[in-house]
Amino acid sequence: MIPLAVEISLIFLLLLANGAFAMAEIAVVSARKPRLRQLAERGDPRARIALELAESPNAFLATVQIGITWVGVIAAAFSGATLAEKLAATLTGVEWLAPHADELAFVVVVLVLTYCTLVVGELVPKRLGLGNPERVACAVAGPMRRLSRIGAPIVSLLGWSTDALLRLFRIAPAPEISISEEEVKLLMREGSRVGVFHPSEPAMIERVMALDRLPVRSLMTPRAQIVWLDVRDSRDEIWRKITASGHSTFPVVREQRDRVVGVVTVKSIYEGFAASASAVDLKELVTPALVVPGSLSVAGLLEKFKQVEPSVALVADEYGGIVGLVSLHDVMEAIVGELPSTDDRARPRAVRREDGSWLVDGMLDARELATTVFGFDRQQAGIRDQETAGGFVVSRMGHVPREGETIEIDGYLVEIIDMDHQRVDKILFTPQAQSARPAER
Repeated sequence: MIPLAVEISLIFLLLLANGAFAMAEIAVVSARKPRLRQLAERGDPRARIALELAESPNAFLATVQIGITWVGVIAAAFSGATLAEKLAATLTGVEWLAPHADELAFVVVVLVLTYCTLVVGELVPKRLGLGNPERVACAVAGPMRRLSRIGAPIVSLLGWSTDALLRLFRIAPAPEISISEEEVKLLMREGSRVGVFHPSEPAMIERVMALDRLPVRSLMTPRAQIVWLDVRDSRDEIWRKITASGHSTFPVVREQRDRVVGVVTVKSIYEGFAASASAVDLKELVTPALVVPGSLSVAGLLEKFKQVEPSVALVADEYGGIVGLVSLHDVMEAIVGELPSTDDRARPRAVRREDGSWLVDGMLDARELATTVFGFDRQQAGIRDQETAGGFVVSRMGHVPREGETIEIDGYLVEIIDMDHQRVDKILFTPQAQSARPAER
């Protein structure tokens, strides 16, 4: 007869074997394939084997289940045939337990074995496997592959049976799981929360991933705000424009703003001034202008910026007219957020006055007008194709307004305060009573 201590030791070893199979299963399934592939490319043979197991789950999972099943059967046989019998003999010595000694011994052994199996054979190993799946997967890959080869006939039979049953129920194999954009965002936020990433990095990564959906027109400086140089400008006029604007690159036109000659940098102008004491010929300093459609994505614009110098582009509408300008600085702001510049003092704004009305710059971005003044998105505010607050008001009026002209729009009395030639410069939005929200007139 096998001593009790030996039997308990054998059962404990079987529980450890069950735990090893459970840990191997959760580690290989949870391991990130890109990480395993990276380790394999660095020359780690264990990572290469782990990657093979992860990419061929049928054989691997069949091996794990065979191992767990046999371990369970052997452990149950030992506990039921030996431990329960010996425990029953002990309980028989207790007078009030003797009539039910066999049943009680069986229940106690099953409960204790179940508890030990769950904790030692399942929960603890799986926690270890989840804690560092790639490392554990590499450690168990070799033994698991050898076991798979030893039990190849049974593994093949189980794999074939699994595939046949799935085909019978018309269940297609799941495609390889790819990483979605939302998962990347969640990982970045979690990494920031635990201190792996800087707090500002998740927001920047989210903006970078949105560049392929962000149209260039959403970043451009509107046509009315562009500082233009004309090939006919005098030396003094050129000097005045570049010093007053603080820009580093300027579009150069000939008489009309849609007749673009090219772009010129301040550096080139300074060099031209230094080389000649007389008038500077801008035509000799310009470089060809990069002209892009407003619908082009910012990611596509970045690819074009890699091919041209300087990194500035003119934005054209569907009729070929220039409607704005976008620079690499604008793209950087779309990624990292607003950067301070010398133009901040002239930036279009909406200012709320004490009486609750809003004084709005006509060049204020239409999206900011919708969220700041109206309190909802641009679609709800009826702002669709317009880029500026002035354009929105003009579209509602149906004509170029005059100073002092008014219109009612969605609960606001809108008054044109100032005009800059044909452009709306300043607008006053005064909220009306809730009952007075008539359609525009």
